[in-house]
Amino acid sequence: MAYDHLVVNGIMPSYDTWFYHGELLNSPTPIGETNCIEKTFRGDEMVGMIEDVYNGFTQSIDNDPLESGDEEPNLEEPNFGAKHASKNESHPEVEIFDKLLKDADEELYPGCKKFSKLSFLLQLYHLKQLFKWSNESFDALLGLLKEVLPDGEKLPSSYYNTKKMVKGLRLKYEMIHACPNDCMLFRNELANKNINKCSVCGASRWKNNKKKISAKVLRYFPLKSRLQRLFMSSKTSKLMRWHHDERNKDGTLRHPADSEAWKSFDNSHEEFSKDPRNVRLGLAADGFNPYSKMQSKHSTWPVILMPYNLPPWLCMKQEFFILSLLIPGPTAPGNNIDVFLQPLIEELKELWDVGVKTYDVFDKKTFNMKVALMWTINDFPAYGNLSGWCTYGEFACPSCNIDTHSIRLTKVKSIATWVIDAS
Repeated sequence: MAYDHLVVNGIMPSYDTWFYHGELLNSPTPIGETNCIEKTFRGDEMVGMIEDVYNGFTQSIDNDPLESGDEEPNLEEPNFGAKHASKNESHPEVEIFDKLLKDADEELYPGCKKFSKLSFLLQLYHLKQLFKWSNESFDALLGLLKEVLPDGEKLPSSYYNTKKMVKGLRLKYEMIHACPNDCMLFRNELANKNINKCSVCGASRWKNNKKKISAKVLRYFPLKSRLQRLFMSSKTSKLMRWHHDERNKDGTLRHPADSEAWKSFDNSHEEFSKDPRNVRLGLAADGFNPYSKMQSKHSTWPVILMPYNLPPWLCMKQEFFILSLLIPGPTAPGNNIDVFLQPLIEELKELWDVGVKTYDVFDKKTFNMKVALMWTINDFPAYGNLSGWCTYGEFACPSCNIDTHSIRLTKVKSIATWVIDAS
């Protein structure tokens, strides 16, 4: 009840609507503005998530101009790796979508009102990953649950079958082995498991050589499919044009699109800026201790992207953060962070130079989506790691460069301690 009350009424009834920043006057809170597009998946709210994943594909079939009798059929197709199928033909995407919808709507057992088959399995799958259950223990638990639950239960018989179901939600990521000293990644031609040592420092690739357990693993979340997904919903697809179509352009700085950097970029890259659907990203990276223990020194680095096409009250919302890389600890990557950024940089370069065919549900046609990384968000030490600039010493200021006014403190223990004169 408390959740429903907050969604309907907002957390502050006296909230002042920031209409100069683009918020609508008829929306009492920023939450009210985002209710139409944000999904909060509680309990059995699986159907909304499935429709978000497959929305563009199913709408393209539902709106087939050949079926509706349009004089000029739209020959452009959504990019799902297969040709557009007629309604009379079997299509892999349609089959997966229908199966997921069925599992999301099917009771776990006759009379169960709390869980659907899909939502219960996702809860179990989450616990398995969280507490590192073995596949055998997961199979044993499924067997026990099938004995305990009433007749007519719908649980799969094994972890293998559960994994096939979850795979349909497209929640995959790549596990890339890394040198324990952050020298290199074992990817592309180096991914072969017969390569056992780092070619730079000679360190072993394996923590356990017999079982082939990697000493360090980078987790990479591919970017293309998640950016394409932003155009699969008619609401989010329309909002991806907000910076161009709906932004108040009176010269006041309310959104990054009002900044001089954005305008300068548009002037330098006119072809890119012609299509407002082309995605502009910001990148944030910093380390944190995931164990919440100050006595334990551990630094894991997430790399997160934010789409700045969205309005200001959405582009920095957690729901639209795109986790791209998870760089493991226990030590910070430091200046070697460029090693771990390789897969992301390669994908960003491809999206900038070539782009990717993307189906736009709002326009009901395909366009070539390109992507630009506009800037990074980080503290000063992380800025030094990302840029390669030395952010300490005589020329610490990257803007002033050799014109930095700095004074060396001689009566301190540090070998090189400098104070920058801001004046």
